[in-house]
Amino acid sequence: MANDEALNRAAEVNEQFRSTELSAETVTRPAGPHTQTVHSFLRHLREKGLDCVPQPISLDDETETLRFIEGDSGGDGWKNQHDEQGLRSAAKLLRRIHDASADWVPPDNAVFATPMAEGGDVYVNGDPGPWNFVWRDGEAVALIDWDFLHRAPRLDDVAYALLWFAPMRDDEAALTWHHFAQVPNRRARIETFLDAYGIPADFDVADAVARRRHATIDRVRFLADQGQEPQKTWVAEGSLDEEEAEIAWIEANRSLFSR
Repeated sequence: MANDEALNRAAEVNEQFRSTELSAETVTRPAGPHTQTVHSFLRHLREKGLDCVPQPISLDDETETLRFIEGDSGGDGWKNQHDEQGLRSAAKLLRRIHDASADWVPPDNAVFATPMAEGGDVYVNGDPGPWNFVWRDGEAVALIDWDFLHRAPRLDDVAYALLWFAPMRDDEAALTWHHFAQVPNRRARIETFLDAYGIPADFDVADAVARRRHATIDRVRFLADQGQEPQKTWVAEGSLDEEEAEIAWIEANRSLFSR
């Protein structure tokens, strides 16, 4: 989405169709054909000692129930990643999850909402923006919403995260949507995130993020063609044209992202 109004509208539509219900201890969400596979993955991580992903409680034909993880998330998550502490904690958490995911063997009847990517070495979240991390005292403590789980190169998630954490968006978006007090040093934030994750900054960040955004466009179009929401509404409202415009901005401002 290219502007604050469009992003807010998309967030409202997304919330409407996800219709998550919270209680003091559990989260109840609509289930899909992929949800059983996601639960298998989450149990795998938790059996390895990772309490930084949701704990599945139950699943029926229409709903899944997960253990609630206390902390800031959604719109409340943005402020927690403005400083270096929050930025580094998110990168480290993402690396920890990726490393633990590599040896998961999906069940024979596994269903994924997102196709596997070539060269995949880990299982990725597919949507690791600040809103899907849970934050406590300024640090990321969990990563939630695993509907887009799929096997992919770890850079798939890293590039997606850089888009939103740097952020690799124009100055107006950095101030009005990401709520920075002043336009951040994107290059420094990218280098900090990559250092904390533990991946060399020896690749073209603009190219990696642009490719990831194109993949997002393909996924949104695929889901919209199937009649799924909120993707169908996003496409109808012209969001893919706005995505293309933001990709063009990244490619025109490469000097902001790497030396």
